[in-house]
Amino acid sequence: MTTQQFSVADRTAIVTGASSGIGRSIAERFADDGADVVICSREQDNVDPVAEGINAADGGRAVAVECDVRDRDAVEAMVDTTLDEFGGLDTLVNNAGASFMANFEAISENGWKTIVDINLHGTYHCCQAAGEHMRDNGGGAIVNMASVAGQFGAAYMSHYGAAKAAVINLTKTLAWEWASDDVRVNCIAPGFVATPGVASQMGVTADDIDRESVERRIGTSEEIADLTQFLVSPAASYLVGETVTAAGVPRLEESPDV
Repeated sequence: MTTQQFSVADRTAIVTGASSGIGRSIAERFADDGADVVICSREQDNVDPVAEGINAADGGRAVAVECDVRDRDAVEAMVDTTLDEFGGLDTLVNNAGASFMANFEAISENGWKTIVDINLHGTYHCCQAAGEHMRDNGGGAIVNMASVAGQFGAAYMSHYGAAKAAVINLTKTLAWEWASDDVRVNCIAPGFVATPGVASQMGVTADDIDRESVERRIGTSEEIADLTQFLVSPAASYLVGETVTAAGVPRLEESPDV
């Protein structure tokens, strides 16, 4: 049996929010399979080491850029850099995001706008800027990163959940609008993932997780990278406008264990 249909070799991808966690794992996975990647973070010093590590390995090349996805000029400059460096762009992973926990009544207008701007408005900027090139040059694949908080809600994260719910809706609408341009748009809704942020909040690291275990509710960045690679690969050619939930064993309203 061939596995070539799962390959992303020779693709050119932008991965936002790639200085650590899920974004870094996705960029490293793509490059290891032979894709060239442009990776960004709001701080150049945070993303440079990721590119250096990728370029020191035997795989695709990486270029690191400083980009705040809330800034349209910065996003367009990132796309221009991608085209200048690699001559094309056929893959976009909108991973950049942020959140904080607070009661709804305690979230200031500035706090609300900040979270919505990064998670939703940033996805809008990147989809428009990268999508323009894809639609005019043979198509491509976009994966938006949402969250189970956008599917079911999450206490003390109303701003984040609302923004991610909008990303899920945008994915389905954009997938329909751009299908005729051969641009596939899909979405991933992760549950708990052992990122540096989760480690600091919950004290759980990737080293604590048995990836082979089915009975768990926390995953690894590498597992989300696996799913992302599948969604942008030819193997997922018939998946369009879908949101794939990656959250481990589901919670049931009633079960013998309750």
